[in-house]
Amino acid sequence: MKTLLGLIILALDIIAIVDCAKSSKTMAKKILWIILVLILPLIGMILYFVLGKEKKAA
Repeated sequence: MKTLLGLIILALDIIAIVDCAKSSKTMAKKILWIILVLILPLIGMILYFVLGKEKKAA
C-alpha cells in the first residue's frame, strides 16, 4: 500500500514539474516551484496545483 501511494505521489510530482517547466512563468519562478516540489514532494505538489498553476480564461 505504501509503495502504491509513493508511486502516485511520484507521478503527480513529475506532472507538476513538467507543467511548471512548460508554463509561461519567469525562469526564476519556475526554478523556485520545481525546487519546492522536489524538497517537499506532497506539500509542494499540492501548493503548485492550488497556488502556482496559471488559471486559463474561460
